[in-house]
Amino acid sequence: MAKASVPVDLFSPGEVFACLGFLEAADTLCRDAEGMFDWNDPDDAKFCLRAKGDKNPFEVVLKFLAESDIGTISPEGVEGPWHSATPDKEFPAPLAVLKKSNGKGLSANRLPVRLQRGENNTSTMLSHWADGSSRNDFKLYSGNRSALYIAAAMLSGKRGRPGKKQTIGDLEAKGLKQLWKEQRDDLIKRPFVVTTPTGGSFNFDPRGAWTAIDAGYSPNDQKHHKVVLSPVVEMLAAWGMENARPDEFQVRQVRYAAWGIALPPILARVALFGGITVAPMKRFRFHLDLSGKEKVVTYAEEETNHDRSTHP
Repeated sequence: MAKASVPVDLFSPGEVFACLGFLEAADTLCRDAEGMFDWNDPDDAKFCLRAKGDKNPFEVVLKFLAESDIGTISPEGVEGPWHSATPDKEFPAPLAVLKKSNGKGLSANRLPVRLQRGENNTSTMLSHWADGSSRNDFKLYSGNRSALYIAAAMLSGKRGRPGKKQTIGDLEAKGLKQLWKEQRDDLIKRPFVVTTPTGGSFNFDPRGAWTAIDAGYSPNDQKHHKVVLSPVVEMLAAWGMENARPDEFQVRQVRYAAWGIALPPILARVALFGGITVAPMKRFRFHLDLSGKEKVVTYAEEETNHDRSTHP
């Protein structure tokens, strides 16, 4: 079993969700993965991960993301089933509407995303925003951006419109693929610390959170103002939400927990919303801010026993 650990900010919901994503990804790519949080040093909390094999599981997961092709799954009969994304423009997702069992429509910007690496055809699908069950889908982004467009920007960066004599536009914001080439060692050792300007995200990383009121203006209206965040947090948090959700106990009021013993993914999913009472736990709560129609993750505060006894 290979073991490794990385620093994590327990007060950043996105980083904790991304730790679950690393655990889920390592279990898929390496097998037999277990993960836990170590907060013995409150100023230097870590997420510890072990998995089958002799390679650092964090490196295995990041390498998979950096080398993956990305595409979307279309509904049956609509230009499907596989479409790839390009880093220089948004993929023109089909304009069909999927019908869920509850009668509500699922628009094209909520289609699932598939990551696929060619060497052994390893693939995974990310789709929590398209959840048609009774669970909270925890979809934070809105507007005309598709999940595919966001994921492509997080992995491959974002390019502007091509200029004269250009086949593709200049790179305006880096993605995980560029960071893997330029800062590989830092990315493996401190994956949540490495940040880059970006034009949009799933809104999991609170470092990229903003509202026009708080900022004094809208960064969307400023051509040269980019929000800085971690594409690793964004992509791995999305992976972590595939089989788990935090506890939204009131409207835009959310709880999550970090667990202090090694757990496999099937138990860690329950631990994330505080559902395991026999394990050492740290529990946190945060609110989802609003930026237009977008929901924005904010930094959390740790709950006390009093907080948990006086609220559902």
